[in-house]
Amino acid sequence: MRKTPPRPQPGRVPGREPPRRGRQEAKAAPSRLPSFRGRNILGILGSWTLVAGIWCGVAVAAVLAFYAYDLPDVGQVAQAERRPTVTVLAADGSTIERYGDIYGTTINAADLPPNLVNAVIATEDRRFFSHFGIDPIGLLRAAFVNFQAGRVVQGGSTITQQLAKNLFLTPDRTMGRKIQEAMLAIWLERAYSKNQILTAYLNRVYLGAGTYGVDAAAKTYFNKPATEVNLREAATLAGLLKAPSRYSPTTNPDKAAERAGVVLGAMMDAGYITEADIRTMRSAPPTPRRKPEGDGDRYFADWVADQVSGFIGKEHDDVIVHTTMDRRMQRAAERRLSAVLTGAGVASRVDQGALVALGPDGSVRALIGGASYGASQFNRATQALRQPGSAFKPMVFLAALEAGMTADTLVDDSPVRIKDWQPSNFEKGFRGPMPLRDALAHSVNTAAIHLLERTGVDPVRAVARRLGVTSPMSRDLSLALGTSEVTLLELAGAYTAFANGGRAVWPYAVTSIQDNAGRVLYQRRGSGGATPVIDPVKLAELNRMLLAVVEYGTGKSAKLDRMAAGKTGTSQDYRDAWFMGFTADYVAGVWLGNDDNQPMKRVTGGGLPARIWHDFMIDAHAGLPARPLPGLDIAPPRPGAPMLVAEDTPPPGPTGALEDVPLIGQFQKLIQSLTGSGKVEYTYPERN
Repeated sequence: MRKTPPRPQPGRVPGREPPRRGRQEAKAAPSRLPSFRGRNILGILGSWTLVAGIWCGVAVAAVLAFYAYDLPDVGQVAQAERRPTVTVLAADGSTIERYGDIYGTTINAADLPPNLVNAVIATEDRRFFSHFGIDPIGLLRAAFVNFQAGRVVQGGSTITQQLAKNLFLTPDRTMGRKIQEAMLAIWLERAYSKNQILTAYLNRVYLGAGTYGVDAAAKTYFNKPATEVNLREAATLAGLLKAPSRYSPTTNPDKAAERAGVVLGAMMDAGYITEADIRTMRSAPPTPRRKPEGDGDRYFADWVADQVSGFIGKEHDDVIVHTTMDRRMQRAAERRLSAVLTGAGVASRVDQGALVALGPDGSVRALIGGASYGASQFNRATQALRQPGSAFKPMVFLAALEAGMTADTLVDDSPVRIKDWQPSNFEKGFRGPMPLRDALAHSVNTAAIHLLERTGVDPVRAVARRLGVTSPMSRDLSLALGTSEVTLLELAGAYTAFANGGRAVWPYAVTSIQDNAGRVLYQRRGSGGATPVIDPVKLAELNRMLLAVVEYGTGKSAKLDRMAAGKTGTSQDYRDAWFMGFTADYVAGVWLGNDDNQPMKRVTGGGLPARIWHDFMIDAHAGLPARPLPGLDIAPPRPGAPMLVAEDTPPPGPTGALEDVPLIGQFQKLIQSLTGSGKVEYTYPERN
């Protein structure tokens, strides 16, 4: 049987056995296995990079989708919530202040002065006309500058991004908000032209003092529309974009000018202006500066603006508030108070002061709430509660008159000691029994305490309440020395009853409120004090006593060329100094002190406050004829001058004791019994 030859195997020659491999050949066998050396490393890296890029793209898309879902409805473009404006006018119709969001006329960017547009572009976004809403070069530059400074000193936002934030977003500094800002900026660039974006930005950007847009800012700071600003004013407005409050030309004129110089330099670098333009600008007369906010007008206006919602409710449109401010008196108050605070007050360690002036009907004609509104907006005329000292004593003496005493009733000037409380007088020593007239004129503390003890605390509190004092009052004898705190406006309102015939009034400043269409929303009616609260006879006697304070007492520095009455006040350790006074035409009060309650250098109410009051009242009464105070138709007695005493001497005090019968009355009766005369002359003693 024939045998089938074996099938040749691959790699082998039929009939010939392959040679046996040695030990060395066996080691080389692995070289036939697959090797990684042939792999392309760059290809591997490319593959992984592609994968990573895809995943990063997915992540970015997810983030964008997340923030896009939370984007505001861009269909509701530019309908920002706006606070209504409140315009406060003086009695003559001039504008004192405006509050709220103030927008000017919408002006196309093409119609604005080129210098204004170029100043904004040079400082905010030089590549505005070439980028697509985001400026990568600007972002890199800002990142580099911030890295060098170690803090954020420069932003990379374009004008389009800023507009997107102003139109649609909150000012929060978060990464999410910045992402949304960039997305909206790109959308704005696709939806609107560059001119439309620039127009919207210039008419919506905040520029300080409640103004939005360049037109409102130009009218507020320069009293002209934005279409009329010059190069200097354009640079000032553009400079406000960095920090509206810090570079305000009203509150910080020096910083505003410095910032305007930076803007002008940027405009030169960008090629918008030349050195010749700057020289021409500097040769032109500077724009008159608007009066800075550090004046007293803002104290008055703030006080008024806070009352508007009480008259017409919180929900209202733009309104115009007419007030009682007398511009001439306001300027005089500001001038007189400032002169002392920056002059004699410095050496006397006086940092603050306040002044209010009212008409007899309670109308506030002038109000200064501090040394500088720019430094402190706290209103020391309406908000500060301070001890009035002896300026409160007229309430005590009026209660005594209502209890049956008279100006001639004797009261003891003798030591007072209640437990650890031992008040003293400004002048050393004690004078013994003295008439109420002299006790008030010379502001004798111990006599006032003895008088309050006889009259009672509650009647004095009741008198003060009737006259309009609403602040809490103590129920002890320290009330006689004015230890219960009041505001200057509150106390001035109480004194108004002394000047108007005894009618209690509430100080007021708002006469009417209208909307922009002229519709009257509020109208003040009546005089505010129809019901008398002081008996005319008692009022006349009190006014004579307060007249003596100015004629020969502690208030001699306040003496005018007409009948004037008032009272000094000094709190413990010279922390507060007051002068409250009045004529037939005006009531005014002055307070001096320090916010930290530190003592002044022996400043009393009869010193600097009385001098301020005197100078202010001279200005206030310019051109007015002299008129007597209510109940006083003849000139007051002067120290050393004879005075006729009527035969019908007022009756003794309520106790009927001998000490309540005036010594002068006893002396008069003695003379009458000896001579049969119905009149007797006597003189007031001169007191220091």
